[in-house]
Amino acid sequence: MRTLTATLFLALFCTTVTAEWSPLQVDVWNPPFNSERKHLREPYTALAKAGKQWHLCVAIPHLKDAYWLAANYGLVEHAKQLGVHLTIQAAGGYDKLEKQREQVEKCFADGADALILGAIQGDGFADLIAKFTAGGKPVIDLINGISSPLLSARVAADFFEMGKAAGEYAVNHVVAGEEMKVGWLPGPQGAGWSAAGDQGFRAALVGKPLKIVADAWGDTGVAAQSKLVAAMLDAHPDLDMIAGTAVSAEAAVQELRRRKLSDRVKVIAYYFAPAVHRGIQRGGILAAPSDVPGLQARLAVDVAVRALEQQPFPRHLSAPIELIDAVNVKSIDLSGSLAPEGFRPIFSVN
Repeated sequence: MRTLTATLFLALFCTTVTAEWSPLQVDVWNPPFNSERKHLREPYTALAKAGKQWHLCVAIPHLKDAYWLAANYGLVEHAKQLGVHLTIQAAGGYDKLEKQREQVEKCFADGADALILGAIQGDGFADLIAKFTAGGKPVIDLINGISSPLLSARVAADFFEMGKAAGEYAVNHVVAGEEMKVGWLPGPQGAGWSAAGDQGFRAALVGKPLKIVADAWGDTGVAAQSKLVAAMLDAHPDLDMIAGTAVSAEAAVQELRRRKLSDRVKVIAYYFAPAVHRGIQRGGILAAPSDVPGLQARLAVDVAVRALEQQPFPRHLSAPIELIDAVNVKSIDLSGSLAPEGFRPIFSVN
């Protein structure tokens, strides 16, 4: 799932270098972290170089799927551009909270100047964030959502809006009037992004003839999601749609093909990945919004350096969400959403 089959797409992607992603329009929440989801579109210009070789330490949930691989690529590329030292720690899964806490502790012990944290659990790091910020070191919330008033900044799309976008697409493009049954796989229990995505998807279905009849939470590894999809279809063979994470959609395509149900059961994802890209191209997946994780990662690195150098920066921002379906999949720029073919995880930039 970490490769793309489209050679032409790869060629186009590889011509996109770091300098070309900035300036850009971003969504800025005002006030920061507001619960009403109030944000405005504003211009953002990335730094060309850092003032010194800062040490940024990054802790992310895992590198088991293409979503975080794209983030890994974005982190590494902008660190190279700025000339800063970057250390990346991957915990190995959403069931590894204690492992990620140990990795954050190591970031502190190693004397990192700033922490970029894609948290496994939104409320699992308050004490460690306080430890960093007490020493004047910035902490940047990357993608997943963290519950702490001490954050220096958050770089993340609102996964409520991601889930809502997927739900609205399903309602507007699939429902034919009669009630349809949906199996819903929002992701790991306890993660801020999956909880928000769940709320958004459900909000889009309120009062609509698209009904969630089964849901299943779990880690976003392919093996875990494949088991959940199979169990859901065993229990509910009359499903009309399977919706969920990018990995859920990938697993659903494979399981539906095995059961010869591909023509009857629709599939939609609420975030984007290479397998979803292929699925949309081939007609197995209807659509998916992308929060362009590679671009979010670049912005997180940029904001961390701005915070260290006491330059102005928005405390809560995001690259805009892009909805991808069969209509635009061949024309939309996906360079912020997917790592290039053949990219392998990188854990350090010197």
